Amino acid sequence: MGAKIQFGTDGWRGSVGEDYTFDNVRRCAQGFASYLLECGGAQRGIVIGHDQRYRGEDFGAAAAEVMAGNGIPVWLIEGASPTPVISYSVVAKAAAGAVNITASHNPNTDNGFKVRDATGGAVAPADLTRIEALIPDIDQVKRLNLSTGIEQGLVRYWDPNPDYLAQLELLIDVRPIKEAGLRILVDCMWGNGIGWFPRILGGGRTEIIEIHNQRHPLFPDMLRPEPIPPNVDPALARGRELGADVIIINDGDADRVGLGDEHGRFVDQLRVYALLGYYFLEVRGERGAIVKTISSTKMLNILGQQYGVPIIETGVGFKYVAPKFTETGALLGGEESGGYAFRGHVPERDGILAGLYLLDMMVRLGKRPSELIELLFSRVGPHYYDRIDSQFPAEERDAILNRVNAARPATLGGLAVTGLVTVDGHQFLMEDGGWMLVRFSGTEPIIRVYCETTHENKVQAILRDGMRLAGLTQA
Repeated sequence: MGAKIQFGTDGWRGSVGEDYTFDNVRRCAQGFASYLLECGGAQRGIVIGHDQRYRGEDFGAAAAEVMAGNGIPVWLIEGASPTPVISYSVVAKAAAGAVNITASHNPNTDNGFKVRDATGGAVAPADLTRIEALIPDIDQVKRLNLSTGIEQGLVRYWDPNPDYLAQLELLIDVRPIKEAGLRILVDCMWGNGIGWFPRILGGGRTEIIEIHNQRHPLFPDMLRPEPIPPNVDPALARGRELGADVIIINDGDADRVGLGDEHGRFVDQLRVYALLGYYFLEVRGERGAIVKTISSTKMLNILGQQYGVPIIETGVGFKYVAPKFTETGALLGGEESGGYAFRGHVPERDGILAGLYLLDMMVRLGKRPSELIELLFSRVGPHYYDRIDSQFPAEERDAILNRVNAARPATLGGLAVTGLVTVDGHQFLMEDGGWMLVRFSGTEPIIRVYCETTHENKVQAILRDGMRLAGLTQA
């Protein structure tokens, strides 16, 4: 009997050589193939892509062999490709879905198996559960040798980039950015974003400087390819050294974006999402619902009131955001991790397009990032954020959960607690409109404590109180 494979927030991830093996990738592919055949439409085919991690192309080929073995046509992307490009490829090919071999921002020891539906977006939780239930033992996997699949026309290599670039042209005019004369530092984090900003913005007065722009599956200079501190510290230092006007940072599969200002200071991802909200509502004058996870910023709620648009909160992960984004025809969808989706595009995080929109905001308003934050705060007031990630022994999970369930703090960091929301984890609302959230990661053995408040001097105290109520100590 094969070990049970469980899908988390955004598919399945594991440690290469331990649970992440070729056999287990094939089992996942068979589960997804069976699901597609059950649902109908499998004859439309499936897109398969991968990131820059070790043997990603071989794991992708293994998944393609299983799809072909089930009679499902495959568009196999040749070379590493950003997650948003893979997702848009589903739409471009009118395919039934996609498999993406990536562990996104996880450590270099990991790889993953993400699935996408016919919209190019994350598969809904109920359907993820169905796919998981259909994962068989290895002796039940159907498989057709890759070369045979190619000979029979079931597997085709193809280049998805032209379709994606054409889509970008419909969404944003990059000519003003190209001619703005900006100095932009781009940190590719050794990942799939390599070469994309020079390709899109090159040839004008704006200068694009890339770092960490080669394949390197060990991800040196960072703990993991996740665009938050301390992983972004080398990029921030390089930005200061070069006098960059802005620093754009993509994670390993380029579906998330991080931002550094002209002083080489990190702009946290909650502020980035609020900036994007302001950009679309005020600068572009668009209207529509904004979907946000419970772990994202309340600044959007304030903007929603000011501009008369609904703010919809979901659980953490695009498996919750994408279906609600599609259902409501939302203007924006996003989460605390730095992933944002946009109307008129696929219901999927796109770190490349998000970076372009942030640059467009700078050019349209004639402001650098720190000045954009000042403008935002003039509308919603200053907000401050941080989070603590803490590993825990698996056997203590129930005890931690019981402690958090029982917690009824009167104050956090000296601020009165005014409510509790349990959409995903435990979010304690505070008197200043801020919040503190305690929840388990859906992809790793980590418990996270998040905080957003209007009091800069209370952030760390609130986080410490959150750790204490969970019975944890800060490393």
